[in-house]
This record gives sequence, structure tokens and C-alpha cells, in this order.
Amino acid sequence: MKFTNSLIKGKLIKRYKRFFIDVEVNNKVITAHCPNTGSMLGLLDIGNEVWISKVDNPKRKLKFTLEMIKSKKKIIGVNTHRANRIVEHGLKNRLLKEFSSIKNIKSEFKYSDDTRFDFLCDNKLIEVKNVTLNRNNDIAEFPDAVTSRGTKHLKKLTESIKKGYKPYVLFLVQIQNISKFRIAKDIDSDYYNNFIEAHKNGLKFIAYRCKLNSKEIVIEKKIQIMHE
Repeated sequence: MKFTNSLIKGKLIKRYKRFFIDVEVNNKVITAHCPNTGSMLGLLDIGNEVWISKVDNPKRKLKFTLEMIKSKKKIIGVNTHRANRIVEHGLKNRLLKEFSSIKNIKSEFKYSDDTRFDFLCDNKLIEVKNVTLNRNNDIAEFPDAVTSRGTKHLKKLTESIKKGYKPYVLFLVQIQNISKFRIAKDIDSDYYNNFIEAHKNGLKFIAYRCKLNSKEIVIEKKIQIMHE
């Protein structure tokens, strides 16, 4: 997935009211939209390098959007709205080996009256989870806050097996140079327990790492999931 325009580099001042972030660019303070509902644990240190995009939409009050943050010498993609576009690019360009032979891609698939999944590829369901948590140098983790919605998805995806679907949870790791992934069970033990149960019952979990820079974010390689 390529950015329409090259990103603008700045320094983080603060995040507030959840969806606002102040950034210093060329000695000026810019308020940008923060498109991430998570806690962004470990990413919000003052002075961290950030990258923002300019939005060409006259109806938008905020003309900039936060895209990436550099933390612990790693660039991390924090715009959760980009995740499905990155995965769709990966599906269309055969970058995910589990889906290299699919013929049809349907986004925002309505599974039931109260549940949508990110993609239906032939008979394979995919729910995408954007991963930004990196507490250990070489390990990415999910979630960064309690996620009741995520737990609901695990149960619904497991249920779908009986209906003939082949369901997957795809952890999209938008963190440079990570080689392993695990569930942050100390943050959400309920999600972890349901993850273990769902894995036993046939739900497939995969994790792919992204390559990130100021011009594009693309799926780079599959990484190991640690089942502790």
C-alpha cells in the first residue's frame, strides 16, 4: 500500500482526548487526527519521531493524520484504518501464502446480523488485528488493552467452522524487524484463554510483519506465533 503523498516527519508532543495528537514540525505545532482507539502502550514518549499525512478533504477539521511512530529504534504503523488496505494489497499480490490461490476477495463480509469480518476469500474468513505493542525487543504482542470485541470475534470465527468456513485471525504486525508474536495475556487474560480454546477447536492464527517507510507499508514476511 503506497501513500498518496510522502509523509511529513515531526516530533511527538502529546496525545489527548484519544483522537488528537500534537506534533512539532519545523518549529510549529500541528494538531493531527490519531486514528487508533487502542492504548498505544509504549509509543507515546515525548520527542518520539512521528510521520503524518496531509488530508485533502475540505470537510475535515484536522488536515493531518498520524501514520507512524518511531519507538525503540523501530518504526511502527499506528493508523488502524490502513490495516485492511495493507492486507487487501497483500491478498491481491499473493503476499500471504495461505491465500495465494484464492479467486474471490470480498471485504467487510456480513457473517450475521451483529458480526462482520474483514474479508471473505472464497470460503476463508479473515479477521485482521493491527499489532503495535512491542515491550520485548524481538516480540510483538496483541492486544494493548482489554478487547471484548476481539474475544467476541474469536468465538464467532470458531462457530463458523461448523458452517463450512475456514476462519483465520491475521495479526498484522506493523513493527519493523520483529521475528515473533504472542498474545499479551497479562493485559487481557480472557482474550488469551479464548485464543487457546479457539486454536484447539480449529481456528487458524497467522502473523505477518510489515515493511514500513515514508512512501509505503507492505506485507514483508510471516513470523512465528508463540503459543505459551
